[in-house]
Amino acid sequence: MSSIDDLRALDARYTMPTYMRTSVEFVHGEGARLWDSDGKEYLDFFAGLSVHNAGHAHPAIVAAIAEQAATFMGSSNLFLSEPALRLARRLSESSLGGKAFLCNSGTEANECAIKLARKHAHSRGIAEPQIVSLDGGFHGRTIGALAATPRLADESRFGPLPKGFVAVARDDAEALDQAIDERTAAVIIEPIQGESGIFPIAGDVLLAARAACDRTGALLVFDEIQAGMGRTGSLWAYEQLEVTPDAITMGKALGGGLPVGAVVTSPAFGEVFEPGDHGSTFAGGPVAARAALAALDVLADDDLLAGVLAAGELFLAGLRGLQAVSEVRGRGLMIGVTLATGLDAPAARDRSLEAGLVLNCPGPGMLRFLPPLVVGAAEVDEALAILGRSLTIA
Repeated sequence: MSSIDDLRALDARYTMPTYMRTSVEFVHGEGARLWDSDGKEYLDFFAGLSVHNAGHAHPAIVAAIAEQAATFMGSSNLFLSEPALRLARRLSESSLGGKAFLCNSGTEANECAIKLARKHAHSRGIAEPQIVSLDGGFHGRTIGALAATPRLADESRFGPLPKGFVAVARDDAEALDQAIDERTAAVIIEPIQGESGIFPIAGDVLLAARAACDRTGALLVFDEIQAGMGRTGSLWAYEQLEVTPDAITMGKALGGGLPVGAVVTSPAFGEVFEPGDHGSTFAGGPVAARAALAALDVLADDDLLAGVLAAGELFLAGLRGLQAVSEVRGRGLMIGVTLATGLDAPAARDRSLEAGLVLNCPGPGMLRFLPPLVVGAAEVDEALAILGRSLTIA
């Protein structure tokens, strides 16, 4: 077995320097727990960036993957595949009722949604369609998705980026309404912004987006890549809102730990694409599709979703009681905090990790919590106790 120093040397020599890695190697997971290569146990309140919503090594997901992998790994999308078609049906029937495109990640799902919206706009005679997004949103790192992610759309490093993207303040319903006009192909919104630090989008902004899309014929796309799959206490985040989108993009926890993404439309937009308009070599492969079906079985359970709401309320209340925390935001088990002035968030994250709690620092002065949805009151209390010790004034 390689030592941490060996792994750091391999990382430095053979991988592109795109990540600021922590010197910990996790080698085993079960439920909401992780163990590193030295045998140390951790409470996971990050879940691989909201990938392991069902917990680590969930037996039903493991069994589905093993059974399918031992039977048939796949051929191509030029042939029918029962797991993929069952997954498409399950996603449609659990959400908007239209049609699905299966892919391999949330970013791919957003690229698909951008293409679908642009084709629909061209069919309406819009020669230069625009996509409207919100400041603080995150939609991926491929070129099209990057252009829809204002804080990362850096022309000096990655330009020229695709044209036709307009950014609006996330808390200004009037500005959003004014930005949506006859050129708008789609508005893409994370109903709860994740990467920026967990910021739920206000109801008046969502209502303004819906009304303006109805007025102009644009698609309203909800990016539920992080907020979906039970994270907020309902299978899809929009189910707790006053607004229903025309399309949802999905990813992260959808594959139960494997790379799976999807776009699901309402019935009105299910026929926009034609053969040859879009595709993906690995999308809907039998193993990944079986894993996603098993993950949906776990995460659509009413008792589990009720537990998410209960654990979330307990955790929110505990965080509000910490003197070091100045603001708490979120819904269900998608929670972010802003720390009091003078606190070093990265240092607090590192102290928490040393004490056995895995969490994330999404920006200056902020911490993000995305635990597996199987956590209960005991794990919440344990996390709060560690945080209480870790969040000390520098």
